[in-house]
Amino acid sequence: MATFDIGSKDELRNGTMAGKTAGGQQILVANIDGQFYAMGDVCTHMGVCNLSEGFLDSDQVECYCHGSIFNVKTGQVVSGPATTPEPVYPVTIHGDRLFVDIQ
Repeated sequence: MATFDIGSKDELRNGTMAGKTAGGQQILVANIDGQFYAMGDVCTHMGVCNLSEGFLDSDQVECYCHGSIFNVKTGQVVSGPATTPEPVYPVTIHGDRLFVDIQ
């Protein structure tokens, strides 16, 4: 497992998300009620759309391409057409920096 710096926690206001790259992986990072979560950023439906360009509502992100909805905390599919969950990654905070662990 490797740990990657993915930016300052101040970059993500509550209720916002951003796409990052860490360890060659595209990662969606979200701030939900002051807690930070990270999961795969490429929609598992067709593998071409970035979820971070979609719509965040509470703890769910909707893909802008075909409308699949994922739970940001668990990576689970809430609504299809996607059927495969997103990988989730542990986030830690050191000072004002966010770090994600990727295997």
